[in-house]
Amino acid sequence: MQLNQRGVTVWLTGLSGAGKTTICQALEKRLREDGYKLEVLDGDVVRTNLTKGLTFSKEDRDENIRRIGFVSHLLTRNGVIVLVSAISPYRSVRDEVRNKIGDFIEVYVNAPLKVCEDRDVKGLYKKAREGQIKNFTGIDDPYEPPLNPEVECRTDKETLEESVEKVLSQIKQHLDNGHEVQTKLLSLQGIG
Repeated sequence: MQLNQRGVTVWLTGLSGAGKTTICQALEKRLREDGYKLEVLDGDVVRTNLTKGLTFSKEDRDENIRRIGFVSHLLTRNGVIVLVSAISPYRSVRDEVRNKIGDFIEVYVNAPLKVCEDRDVKGLYKKAREGQIKNFTGIDDPYEPPLNPEVECRTDKETLEESVEKVLSQIKQHLDNGHEVQTKLLSLQGIG
């Protein structure tokens, strides 16, 4: 286990079927093998537990993201790496959560809509196109891609391993930068 680990929220955003959960699971495995403290907040799991009862209106989607952000902030400030996998379609609320948490890495899991539809094992896109599901992101509700994500994973063009390595590299760089700052502060205080 990593002692004195710096916390960070790694926020994977993208369309349904883009590969967020797949990347998240692979990251979790690698980070746990390396002894890091971490938690995973998957959008689908959170909706059945923490945000049950919220609809898919813009207001409720924003509230869902704020609640995930609140839990992420608590964990991050206590030295935990938080892996969030959530569509989180609206840029403004993602930016709000980023500003609140501070230690934040945005990962844009980018795949064209057609690729996401082809991967859709639950048939959600088909139901949305047939009008059975309303306010479905990418069909009749917008997805606002990040303007400056720390990492972009093009899951239609790169392997899972390539995507995971890009995100891991960013996490380790973030943690190393935090360690350097902490060491400098301690030496300035005469502790290090």
